[in-house]
Amino acid sequence: MKTPRLIATHTLAGVLGVGLGFALGIYALPILTAPAAPSVAEVKAQAGTATFTGTFKRELQDSDLLHWGEGTVSVGPRSVTLMGRLAPGPDYKLYLSPEFVETEADFARLKASMVRVGDVKTFENFVVPVPEGIDVARYRAVIVWCEAFGQFITAATYRP
Repeated sequence: MKTPRLIATHTLAGVLGVGLGFALGIYALPILTAPAAPSVAEVKAQAGTATFTGTFKRELQDSDLLHWGEGTVSVGPRSVTLMGRLAPGPDYKLYLSPEFVETEADFARLKASMVRVGDVKTFENFVVPVPEGIDVARYRAVIVWCEAFGQFITAATYRP
């Protein structure tokens, strides 16, 4: 006969195991389902037409071990590119903002004045097409945001 303490221990171990598996799945699924990253040549070709550049840095206020970006971001009338890396995650969106932000609170405050450019589907290098009608010169910063979890990932100023 199992003692209540043994039952509780097994139950707790099972709950922790399922929770850990779920968390690892959320982290790993975007990596496993991501399309192939654009090649360095593809990114350089698109970046060559860019009007502005900026830098994603890991040391931003709301960036952390699981939410960060690093590399050179190039912003042009037809595309936004990254030569660098992002922490893997689900449902990343690329926004242009009239102000630089580095916190979730600032993102929420300014979201109405931002424009969403598109989805970021790769975590090493990316090319995101700029939709017709978006004037990138009207904005100053580019932001990667996790829409599913409301998490700030990274940002860069590209225009003073």
